[in-house]
Amino acid sequence: MKTRGFEIAKGWEDKNINLPKRSTAHAAGYDIEAAEDVVIPMYKPGIKPTLIPTGLKAYCQEDEWFMLANRSSGPKKGFVMANSIGIIDADYYENESNDGHFYFQYFNFSDHDLEIKKGDVIGQVVFQKFLTIDNDVAGGVRTGGFGSTDK
Repeated sequence: MKTRGFEIAKGWEDKNINLPKRSTAHAAGYDIEAAEDVVIPMYKPGIKPTLIPTGLKAYCQEDEWFMLANRSSGPKKGFVMANSIGIIDADYYENESNDGHFYFQYFNFSDHDLEIKKGDVIGQVVFQKFLTIDNDVAGGVRTGGFGSTDK
């Protein structure tokens, strides 16, 4: 039985995607690479965040989730995650609309466009358990991918 891990998302199998790994024995996060070259334009009011594909999907236990987090060096270089952190639920894996492919969303607060190259480490993933309250009655089933609850 699989517990937690990473796989290549559908459509990315022939793109030479590297599976994430931790850099040191005590690191909490798995380093995630960009799946393709992307330019993050310099921020100006009204600009939307730039989505950077990873070519990856991740699986975990039903009572777990994984967090997409910025690298500590990101803000020094001018790029900051648009949503501070990303929370990905266990049922995002292999969902019908995008197979569970996760992306990072970034704004660029430097004074120039930032070029991200395929293979650049753009963030990290940390797996976590979650708790529920005594009278929790959640019973819904995911029907979509990114932003599917739209609340």
